[in-house]
Amino acid sequence: MPINFDSALGVHADALKVRSQRAELLAANLANADTPNYKAQDIDFRQALNSAIKDSSSAQQMQTTHQNHIPFTGGAGNSGLMAPVQYRIAMQDSLDGNTVDEQVEQSQFMQNAVQYQVSLEFLGGKFSNLTKALKGE
Repeated sequence: MPINFDSALGVHADALKVRSQRAELLAANLANADTPNYKAQDIDFRQALNSAIKDSSSAQQMQTTHQNHIPFTGGAGNSGLMAPVQYRIAMQDSLDGNTVDEQVEQSQFMQNAVQYQVSLEFLGGKFSNLTKALKGE
């Protein structure tokens, strides 16, 4: 009987993708904290995860029939992100128009990093259970 990894791993693989994309956005915010007129960006995790789940199920249904066909990549728009980018509202106006608050961004980045680690641990447990099942333990 074949193993369906999508059902075996559940939502955790998609959660890792979304957390990774969110980490990139938050890191870009921190890197541009001193850039004039830079607008802090983020994605809504729940919306992005729902989009990723829908895209992964529709990607299974769409298959290419010829080697020259372009494969379906899914995602929200051309950016490759799972959800549209949202801009953070500044808590305090700045003279240069930058909306990055370093303390908020660092807090969001660390929270996302912890949640990323939790998703990795869930996936590790799933793979461990699959390995035990294959070995017959």
